[in-house]
Amino acid sequence: MARKDSLLNLRSILVKRRDALRSALAGDLSLLKELRSESPGDVVDAAYDSTQDEISSQLAEVESRELASIENALERMKAGKYGQCEVCGGRIPMARLHALPYATMCIDCKRMLERSGSGGSGDQGFSEEEAGEETVSRELEL
Repeated sequence: MARKDSLLNLRSILVKRRDALRSALAGDLSLLKELRSESPGDVVDAAYDSTQDEISSQLAEVESRELASIENALERMKAGKYGQCEVCGGRIPMARLHALPYATMCIDCKRMLERSGSGGSGDQGFSEEEAGEETVSRELEL
């Protein structure tokens, strides 16, 4: 029963994060359009605006990948496959799911995949450290 309660809690976290990312991405995209429509004052302003556009674009790309991972996790919940490793079919430990709610592989399979050099797209292109740090820091923001 404890696992079921934890999974329901994780679903709530995923839904909140998904909604926050959707709002952030909508805001980022509208801000980029707005910035591009303004004409720069001089060369320095143009360079600054270009740099800001690039940073915003990269952040939007990271947020978009995280959103796709979250959407995948929510779909796996609907299908009854959430918390099940896509590689070995075993249970993903709750500690891993709490650290990375959209994990699709158990830690052993993920490590094997990383050692083999393919890095794996099973966790949607995030490195373990990158994804874990983002999730923890973003959960704190919520």
